[in-house]
Amino acid sequence: MVEGLTEAYFRVNTLVNQQLLSYNKFLDSGIQQVVDRIGKIQTNVEGFELKLGKVRIEQPRYYEVKGGYRQILPNEARLRNLSYSAPIFLEIVPVFNGVERPVYSDVFIGELPVMLKSKLCYLSNMRRDELIENGEDPDDPGGYFIINGSERVLTSIEDLVPNKLMVTRERGGIVSKIFSTHFGFRARCVVERNQDGIYTAEFPSTPAGIPLLQLLRVLGMDENNKVLAAFSPEKHIKNDVLLNIENEQSMNRDEAVDMLSRRLSPGQPLEFRLNRMENLLDNYLLPHIGVTKAARLDKANYLIRMAERATRVYYHEIAPDDKDHYANKRVKLAGDMMEELFRYAFQFLIKDLVYQASRADARGRRLQVHTLIRQDVMGDRIKYAMATGNWIAGQTGVSQLLDRVSYLSTISHLRRVISPLSKKHPHFKARDLHGTHIGKLCPNETPEGPSCSLVKNLAVMAEVSIGVDEGEIDRILKAYDVKE
Repeated sequence: MVEGLTEAYFRVNTLVNQQLLSYNKFLDSGIQQVVDRIGKIQTNVEGFELKLGKVRIEQPRYYEVKGGYRQILPNEARLRNLSYSAPIFLEIVPVFNGVERPVYSDVFIGELPVMLKSKLCYLSNMRRDELIENGEDPDDPGGYFIINGSERVLTSIEDLVPNKLMVTRERGGIVSKIFSTHFGFRARCVVERNQDGIYTAEFPSTPAGIPLLQLLRVLGMDENNKVLAAFSPEKHIKNDVLLNIENEQSMNRDEAVDMLSRRLSPGQPLEFRLNRMENLLDNYLLPHIGVTKAARLDKANYLIRMAERATRVYYHEIAPDDKDHYANKRVKLAGDMMEELFRYAFQFLIKDLVYQASRADARGRRLQVHTLIRQDVMGDRIKYAMATGNWIAGQTGVSQLLDRVSYLSTISHLRRVISPLSKKHPHFKARDLHGTHIGKLCPNETPEGPSCSLVKNLAVMAEVSIGVDEGEIDRILKAYDVKE
């Protein structure tokens, strides 16, 4: 009976289902979101800009030397050392002095590697006998890519959960930190309470040890009464706040702005200092809350919540968070990694497009979209990252050569989860088996040596959900006035 249930389960759910669903989600919404986020491209040519529209992806094809495109199947790509990739078309409308002049419905901008058995792949709709006829293994699970004839797999990466406040005890005191993530940009924001009860804050591109009260004044809480009212009236928290008010050198917002801007840009003229400070506060401090001036008060309130949590942990009112608890981890699948890579490569395409427009204008040529775009700019960067494993942000070993020693080793490789921690350091706690791994990660299958327990494998029946749109959840929570 049990055997029958297991067989029935795997008939519906393949062992690489999470990779396929993740890649399909990237095709359905990930690519379009990256394009929509940019919306319009401002060029250096006066009165000329480009408006971006819908993305269209066709099924894999290959351009033959003798001319013309034809469909290509994975086995042919393996045998001829080709890449199994699909063309991407993007709707680009030229705008001259505010007037749209559409010429082409869409323009070919580059190629995207296709995951085998995904919705774009020809194999996903083939029956067993058709697969055999086309030289494919009918039991092959898919979930990998073919780049220059080599089978490459994008290994999943586990990382700390983004946009979740975590409080830990460290040597200097209590640290409240959050990895604030907004459209691919990740900012580590910290509020620290030292042994004396003084709060300091830190966020990207700023020096450590900015007084929290000074930051709150700059964000709009310029009066001591406003600050006291925003914090919880609990005895321990109130004592800490009064101590910080007494310790703070700035008395009002203007003084706080002057002191903070001098600290962020020492020796710079006033206008530059103020612009840089405002840019850092809006874009680098808690970007998931918002990147506009309107979000500053919300950011101040969030920093206050962070400080309160630190005080409660210090006085043992609540327990510190466990970084190794699997509820505080997220696994980045192939689709998430492809979205990161596409975002990075697309930025290069835009830079090149702006450069080509300036060049064409300087030479007195007509500005036509299809002549401005160089298809290799984006495609080559994606292909290079997937062929070498050198990913964005200096990550290495993300794309690996698929292990084909046996069928089991192939399945194992497609379900591998790697940790971004360094192999050279001990990381004893990170390597320990945690109680929350049960049913999610295999307790046995891990390599010996320096990678021990930093390279793991999903349990046989573990499934990874591909996530939902956070904006929808935000809207529901705001509609019901949920504060925390």
